[in-house]
Amino acid sequence: MVIAVLSGKGGTGKTTLATNLASAISEDFDVQLLDADAEEPDVHLFFDPKIEHEEEIELMLPVIDKEKCTRCRKCAEACQFGALSVFDTGVMVFESLCHGCGLCTFVCPEKAISERPKVIGKVKTGRIDDKTAFGMGILEIGEPSPVRVIRKLKENIDRDKVVIIDSPPGTSCSVVETLRKVDFAILVTEPTPFGLHDLKLAVQIVREMGIPFGIVINRDTGSYTMIDEYAGEENLVLLERIPFDRSIAEAYSEGKLFTETSPSWKIRFKKLAEKIISLSGVS
Repeated sequence: MVIAVLSGKGGTGKTTLATNLASAISEDFDVQLLDADAEEPDVHLFFDPKIEHEEEIELMLPVIDKEKCTRCRKCAEACQFGALSVFDTGVMVFESLCHGCGLCTFVCPEKAISERPKVIGKVKTGRIDDKTAFGMGILEIGEPSPVRVIRKLKENIDRDKVVIIDSPPGTSCSVVETLRKVDFAILVTEPTPFGLHDLKLAVQIVREMGIPFGIVINRDTGSYTMIDEYAGEENLVLLERIPFDRSIAEAYSEGKLFTETSPSWKIRFKKLAEKIISLSGVS
């Protein structure tokens, strides 16, 4: 079973939930915890995993041979991302826009375009302990999109385990890539107007992708009720509430899991997992 933990915005607590859920259920299941937040991965800070394998992720960029190029513009016309522009002086490649699809190389009638590899990130895999496998994607600084890194990370998914993926924040292409072929999505939100706004965006994505989901309200004070009202109007499943509690915040700030410092929370997270399995329909 593959579970993605996401949020419409950053800072709502999705990593907190993903790490604590993985730790709690590892007593009963073989778990694989994947950090797909490749722009700022931080799951490893809570576990200090042993890395056993590392792989660089490359993007193939076009290289223009000025001697062969006739500036016919076919490469630029074919590129739907606008990564190529033709001027009187030659063809300019905008590396930050290139998706490495290779179409320009294919359509060039003069065979004036070759390719060179560029490292855009890496994937690391290993183990946290005997019950929990680990993987993380890391995007190189300055690179615009982690989609290829996330895609490569997900090739390591072991469906014989309970797989928990810490998704990137927001609702961009990287989140959509993370959600592909998952069995259930946990939407983590906070009880604020901003949290509600971005929760609605996340709900729209998982509904359009046909993914079963439920919501978790983090830092809940009980004073902001609009998320509960929205959940009622939309028939959303409220999986859990995590209170605005100083002991939880202190554990997090020290790199500790509150399911380890508070046994009652470990029990609650195990029940949360049971609820998710039931809602997903995956045996």
